[in-house]
Amino acid sequence: MILNIVIDENTIPVEVPDFIVTEASDVFDKIDQDMSSGWQMSREWVDELTAEQRCQVVADKLLTAMETENERLRMMMAAYILNRVPGIKGVRVATDGEIQETELLMNESQF
Repeated sequence: MILNIVIDENTIPVEVPDFIVTEASDVFDKIDQDMSSGWQMSREWVDELTAEQRCQVVADKLLTAMETENERLRMMMAAYILNRVPGIKGVRVATDGEIQETELLMNESQF
């Protein structure tokens, strides 16, 4: 599976083996558990994250993984998003620190 990461004007495809997306549910559940007591989203604390907000947080971690060239983290964060949002094609990641501005892209026309 491929998740397209849009950063500024660049689109970077992250290829994730299907088996990781479907079989790493323990890892994804742990990620959700880490966020279950709330999360600092830019300047705002959010007590209960929605599914979209969780993906925004994970996309921010994905951006960090890409910047630090952490391939394993990059793949797992992309796999989480692919698992939690069936049919997603990409993520337009906010680079200004405003996590809430990150967009989930559901079809090809948004690239």
